[in-house]
Amino acid sequence: MKYPLFLSDFDGTLVRADGTISQVNKRAIAAYRAGGGVFAVCTGRGPAAIVPRLKELGLTQGLVVAYQGATVMDIATGELLKDDGFAQEDALKVIRLLEEGGRHVHVYTVDKLYCNVDDEPLHMYERICRVTAERITGMPLSEYVKEQGLRVVKVLAMVEKEDRLPLMRWLTPQLGDAFYVTCSADFLVEVMPAGQSKAAAVDFLCGYYGIARERCAAIGDQLNDLPMIERAGGKFAVANAEEELKKRARVVASVEEDGVAQALAIAMGEEV
Repeated sequence: MKYPLFLSDFDGTLVRADGTISQVNKRAIAAYRAGGGVFAVCTGRGPAAIVPRLKELGLTQGLVVAYQGATVMDIATGELLKDDGFAQEDALKVIRLLEEGGRHVHVYTVDKLYCNVDDEPLHMYERICRVTAERITGMPLSEYVKEQGLRVVKVLAMVEKEDRLPLMRWLTPQLGDAFYVTCSADFLVEVMPAGQSKAAAVDFLCGYYGIARERCAAIGDQLNDLPMIERAGGKFAVANAEEELKKRARVVASVEEDGVAQALAIAMGEEV
């Protein structure tokens, strides 16, 4: 097998616009695993939002990467093998910056989501991710995080599509080198501690399974997938991916046309 370890993003890469995973992709994942390959989902979602979806793929054992690589969980046991996140003062710095701009803010601990508004974008997000946020509207979210002593893993702002890149460009110098600013969808700007990217997930899984990085393949569609694509030996981007990914990877079919299945066939040594 050309690439015995394969990391796939979830939303926009494996999951179609209607929220479903195609039977073609499911069969391809099963065939890859039956051939001895290790398939892992690597997502910006938290464990509560991704683990239930893994059952659809037949993934009841092995590892799943959540929160851009900050969290790695054993699917069968729920044990966290990697459990990183913000120092509280760093988390508060991010939250306060977003609050000052009047932003729609999400704060994530390992197992919970907190939000500072109750609006239709939040309802949409909850439907897509199949999670329920705790609304904190009686006080600033930053104050709540501080009072409760929450250990924050990720901070996110929901934005209009046209505001995504401007916010990223503004936040990056405001926060500095100790932070990683990225996006996982057209309407999401995410902030993590520096070093907590999907590249870290490639390193962790390669070390865990004893597979050389050059023999790990990865596929994605958004800017948060770029570190993973650049780090892996086999680089794939679905046809609906951001241009920055397509410049650096082999482009396969779109998410709607089973690009993951096509990339898995190549990973198994079958040219298509």
